[in-house]
Amino acid sequence: MFAYTYIKKGKFELLEKPRPVLLAPGDAIVRVTLASICSSDLHIKHGSVPRAVPGITVGHEMLGVVESVGSAVAKFRPGDRVTVNVETFCGDCFFCRNGYVNNCEDPNGGWALGCRIDGGLAEYVRVPCADQGLDLIPDSVTDQQALFVGDVLATGYWAAEIADIGAGDTVLIIGAGPTGICTLLCALLKSPGRVIVCETDPVRRRFVEDHYPDVLTVDPHSTDAAAFVREHSAHGGADSVLEAAGTAETFRLAWQCARPNATVTIVALYEETQMLPLPEMYGKNLTFKTGGVDGCHCADILRLIQAGRIDTTPLITHTYPLSRIEEAFELFENRRDNVIKVAVRP
Repeated sequence: MFAYTYIKKGKFELLEKPRPVLLAPGDAIVRVTLASICSSDLHIKHGSVPRAVPGITVGHEMLGVVESVGSAVAKFRPGDRVTVNVETFCGDCFFCRNGYVNNCEDPNGGWALGCRIDGGLAEYVRVPCADQGLDLIPDSVTDQQALFVGDVLATGYWAAEIADIGAGDTVLIIGAGPTGICTLLCALLKSPGRVIVCETDPVRRRFVEDHYPDVLTVDPHSTDAAAFVREHSAHGGADSVLEAAGTAETFRLAWQCARPNATVTIVALYEETQMLPLPEMYGKNLTFKTGGVDGCHCADILRLIQAGRIDTTPLITHTYPLSRIEEAFELFENRRDNVIKVAVRP
């Protein structure tokens, strides 16, 4: 089969590899029918994910059809159409029992697929701990509707869940890339009073304005973003800030735009160390929440999609076959042609 492979820092290559096989009783083999490129794949390419193993197949955003299952898999059988979770988790350890599946104690726990073990920008993928790592796609939900459930949409859902958003609150989302938009969709489920999206890219601001007209947008390069947020907030800043952009500037904006005693949720993955100027922040009494997604709510997300409450299909702006994956990566990395997300068909 063909698989897009991490060779070394700065280099991925489409290689022919053997099909994966079952290695443990809890494994499943999934034939990938649709996948996508994630910004985390770019972080691997740039060398900013030290855990990533050269030689692995990249890709952790995919769905498909179960081909075979190990003897311990109880919930799935060949022919099932499933989403694949970005995280591997056993379901039994301390962290899993408390919903912190990103920190699962299994040797492959957390983000393994497409990072430490072979992922899904390929024709087939082996999924460990399949009873936890797969979710059935309802018959009425298309592959395109379900594509982001296991990763970027799970991230947005997790972020909104931990962000302490109350009904009527002012919510600021920094960054209108795919993660920011998925975070926006999930924040809207919390019935906030006002949502503001801060984004420098005019294409992405226009995407938000066209698809979510009740959401305010601000360009921090042309407008004082902190002043704009204060002007549109009741208590001197946003009640909840979700940072999904991942730069030093946006990290600073996150705490500057928050009201005193607000919650700042860091959704982004940074390529460089960030620091908090604690003397300057003294007295704001902020709560920071950080880390990787705990992606254990995929079944809930699929139900919301089925009910028409979440629709991420507008994010799919381009579709490429796996044979043209290099073109797809070049377009996505350089943000050409108004790209938001690229779907890949093996």
